[in-house]
Amino acid sequence: MNDSGSKDSMAAIVVGGGIAGLSAAARLADLGLRATVLERSVDDAYLCNTRLSSGVFHCALNSISKPADELERAIAEATGGTADPGQAGAIAADALRAVRWLQQCGSRFIRGTEPYHDFTLAPPNIDPRDGGWRGRGGDVLLRTLEARLVAAGGQVLRGHRARRLRIEAGRCVGVEGERADGSPFRLDASAVIIADGGFQSDLGLLGEAITREPAKIFQRNARSGLGDGLRMARDAGAAISGLGGFYGHMLSADAFHNDRLWPHLWLDFVAAAGVLVNRDGLRFTDEGQGGVSMVNRIAAQVDPLGCFVIADQVVWAERGRFNMQAPNPRLSMAGGTMHEASTLRELAGLAGIDAGALERTVAAHNAAVEAGLTQGLEPPRSVNRFRAYALQSPPFIALPACAGVTYTMGGILIDADSRALDAQGQPIPGLYAAGAATGGLEGGGPRVGYVGGLLKSTVTGLRAAEDIARQSGTRRVAA
Repeated sequence: MNDSGSKDSMAAIVVGGGIAGLSAAARLADLGLRATVLERSVDDAYLCNTRLSSGVFHCALNSISKPADELERAIAEATGGTADPGQAGAIAADALRAVRWLQQCGSRFIRGTEPYHDFTLAPPNIDPRDGGWRGRGGDVLLRTLEARLVAAGGQVLRGHRARRLRIEAGRCVGVEGERADGSPFRLDASAVIIADGGFQSDLGLLGEAITREPAKIFQRNARSGLGDGLRMARDAGAAISGLGGFYGHMLSADAFHNDRLWPHLWLDFVAAAGVLVNRDGLRFTDEGQGGVSMVNRIAAQVDPLGCFVIADQVVWAERGRFNMQAPNPRLSMAGGTMHEASTLRELAGLAGIDAGALERTVAAHNAAVEAGLTQGLEPPRSVNRFRAYALQSPPFIALPACAGVTYTMGGILIDADSRALDAQGQPIPGLYAAGAATGGLEGGGPRVGYVGGLLKSTVTGLRAAEDIARQSGTRRVAA
């Protein structure tokens, strides 16, 4: 495989150098197949979501050590039954195997703070701002996988942006694109794996699929997910899932101009205990579904920057300190806006919320909580995941909030072996996809169920590599 376009039947091209792409390439190397990774960035330690990640491998907020049937049920529950059964089964079956393989490659893990944090990349990525990710978590993982790939004869070509898939007689046989200096390149291979992440940082695609106001959605990510792979696959006839869901966290709206307020200091748990309203003082979502669901609903608002978390002193004291990412007291210390008042009417005036509507909304919420009838609210308020609190203890608090997008959940439809499917549901020979470039597992229903980006990326990358090995006739497929 080279830039002149010579064909190598025992080689694969991987588009994207994050955890999905390098897992696939390193696994191909394990299996005796040479792989070339195309990475758009020219930097040695190119920034991507893997490097910013906290490094927790979980399956729908469950420990990956659980039996596969339990994990499959957890995926079904998290996604409201909308996850593709083949993909869900693959993730559940290979969750622990994928992490064990990473350990065999040299990656180290520690136990984190939550019960499902039993596999967290080491050393932990405590604060990724200003290059704090270097030498930690995902950075070490990517360097380890690249070293394994290169030692086996593979390569990572930096400054290479794939633009088009080459399709001959219905089969994907390579890619074309441009180098960082603008010169074109063409690479041929027996298979291509698209693993360049989601489209969260392309405001055009974000505006088409996620929100009417893409500039008002905070980029809680590496700003590298531009949707190139999605476009290439779509142009080549690949089926695309619904693109409307994303994974992220609720942040202070001040994150847009204050880097101290992201990627942590989530408002998720405060909102899940209190009330989330718009500037009209009205609830617009079920807070009990948790942070991922709420940020998707914020993004769907006419004004995504006109939303507020409403709490009282009890909620702020208890849920504001809930976990390592807690905003109490660090949000105000970091310069985040926090309105406080002894009455809801005064609070509404400070925050610019309709006062009468806010009072009515909180009164209805409190009455429903005290009567145990929150499902009767409009919209209904579930309590099976997060307890609802009556907001009665001043001072009352209003936190201007925004939706922070980490990665988009929709993308190229794949099967259990990460083969890209066409509109008829048939695999496109030679074309695979892995990680956040894929769709069909998360984000397909009203719950916008979150399964876990690191795990999804690793499993789909491994499965793509192993199917390529089977198709090539190699016998060394078992991990």
